[in-house]
Amino acid sequence: MSDSILVPPTAPSLSPDALAVARGVARLFARNDIWCLAEMPLRNGRRADLMGIDGKGRVVIVEIKVSRADLLGDSKWPEYLDHCDRFYWGLAPHLDRAVLNDAAFLPQACGIIVADGYDAEIVRPAPSLPLAAARRKVEVERLARTALRRQVVAADPACATWGIDH
Repeated sequence: MSDSILVPPTAPSLSPDALAVARGVARLFARNDIWCLAEMPLRNGRRADLMGIDGKGRVVIVEIKVSRADLLGDSKWPEYLDHCDRFYWGLAPHLDRAVLNDAAFLPQACGIIVADGYDAEIVRPAPSLPLAAARRKVEVERLARTALRRQVVAADPACATWGIDH
């Protein structure tokens, strides 16, 4: 999988470790009919590391963490829950995931995926916490439009100035 397809050139760059986790998760998802984009802007001003749609139209978000400090210092992640039906932590293999069992990390609402640059494994499935139908429609349409825009811009970079990536 090409890094340029996974992460748009206009988005903030993922670190090499985070990009490897994103690649592994994207491969796992592709085998399970979940198609995702990296660095997906949300309407609340946040940016999901990975956001995708499964075969039933449900929205999935993955927040990638490759260091303990980043995991423990992240206070914004609950804001992603309003934009998806399922939420996963995407972790590098070396990261201790025990902290994610703490009540502050809402283990009843969050799944865990461990990934490297080649593959990934779901170690705790994410529960389905369904969005309202109208909210899901908005999120799916935004994701589809962003994916299409990125595809067109990748084919013809001059088109980048003709729209906005949101």
